[in-house]
Amino acid sequence: MAGFVRPSDARLERDLKPLLVWRALTRPVFQGLERIPEQGPWLFVGNHTIYGVLDSPLLWLELYREKDLFLRFLGDHVHFELPLWRDLLTRYGVVRGTRENCARLLKAGEPVAVFPGGGREVAKRRGEKYKLIWKQRLGFARMAIQYGCQVVPFAAVGAEEALDILVDADQILASPLGPALRHLGVRADVLLPIVRGLGPTPLPRPERLYFQFGAAIDARAWAGRHEQTEACEQLRDTVRTAVQAGIESLFELRAQDPRRSLAARLVDGVQDLFGRNDA
Repeated sequence: MAGFVRPSDARLERDLKPLLVWRALTRPVFQGLERIPEQGPWLFVGNHTIYGVLDSPLLWLELYREKDLFLRFLGDHVHFELPLWRDLLTRYGVVRGTRENCARLLKAGEPVAVFPGGGREVAKRRGEKYKLIWKQRLGFARMAIQYGCQVVPFAAVGAEEALDILVDADQILASPLGPALRHLGVRADVLLPIVRGLGPTPLPRPERLYFQFGAAIDARAWAGRHEQTEACEQLRDTVRTAVQAGIESLFELRAQDPRRSLAARLVDGVQDLFGRNDA
């Protein structure tokens, strides 16, 4: 992460073309951008959805465009074992999710994003749709208290309707493939499910995506207590409650959204292209 330089405008324009197509198809809804504090240090904390890549890039793009925040994600170590993939992530500021890296970014005033559920929350099993799998992790809370962060809870909904789980990791590991995967050292917690999306393909359906930023939680309320487990648990649970409430709020918003269907969004897209006539 040393010497990170933001991509040039030319690089951004080239790299972001596929993302802009996905954005046009999903027409994401964002709520609560005004709740993001103007001053950091910021620690964005939210829920990870299946496969992890259907919505988080759009979250990054919105904050970059609307708030001029170049969000630095803390990534699971498994990302950095894949040469081409790790190169792309590194280019856009993703770093290994270690306390040392998080500390360096916060000290430098960078906006940091973390998914406490990590890779396990991406590798959803059947029946885990939008479930927070944070276990008893305290790392993000400890860092937030130590560096006096504004913790911004965020929620994302929509991606988990884009893919149907056909076979999850538990089923894969219980199959004849299980012993071979274990022998190869495949981590069970990040073993992705086999999915179906658009028709019989694994391509995701362009479901509308919804995001919400909750009210910031000032970790300075626990100042000087980052070594105390009780204080870290209090902050973690406060953030988790806020993220869960955000998910529930987005469910309600989606249920009332007349533009949720792809057909309605395509009509909007055509109207935007040729100019609306609201008269």
